[in-house]
Amino acid sequence: MDSESAGPGTVRPGGRTARVRAAVLQVAGDTLAEQGFAHLDLADIARRAEVGKTTVYRRWGTVTGLVADLLTDMAEQSLPRTETGSLLGDLKANARLVQRTLADPRQGALFKAVIAAATCEAKTAEALHHFYDIRVKEWAPCVQQAIDRGEVPDGTDTHEVIRAVSAPLYYRLLTSGDRLDEAAADRAAEAAAAAARAGAYKRTEGLA
Repeated sequence: MDSESAGPGTVRPGGRTARVRAAVLQVAGDTLAEQGFAHLDLADIARRAEVGKTTVYRRWGTVTGLVADLLTDMAEQSLPRTETGSLLGDLKANARLVQRTLADPRQGALFKAVIAAATCEAKTAEALHHFYDIRVKEWAPCVQQAIDRGEVPDGTDTHEVIRAVSAPLYYRLLTSGDRLDEAAADRAAEAAAAAARAGAYKRTEGLA
């Protein structure tokens, strides 16, 4: 974690400050998973985390500020990418990580709550976009390595390939309700790898 204090909720590692942050974020995540965004209340979270209310208001300011820090912490705590030496192997590792996260009762419910809130809360949407940007950037080098090996065409948009892996899994979580298992994860990875090899994610000439 970055040791610089860059904004609300950002703290130096270690010591009481870090323990306070960990306790508050744990309670915030539990509340989101159990009751949804509408039931987040800074005073109640402070009480449940056994932290002074003034401390919570001073550090995070608003519920959206707290959710933004929670998403930052989740991105920082997420596992690093796996490099297997093949595009399909790497994408399957990514897909299975996403699948395990979304299939987890607490994490799946938490993501549902945050995504729902992001549809009407601009700051929550910004925090969610930042979370996914961090995770996509973490895995994008796997696609670049596949380009370098000649597995996929030059000019392939590395970020789009990674997004294509997780998109079907989020669809299952939020829309279809279909089973979120390893078979679904592997299919998502195989489809994204096949499309990438076929040039489906090549950047269009002249466009950013």
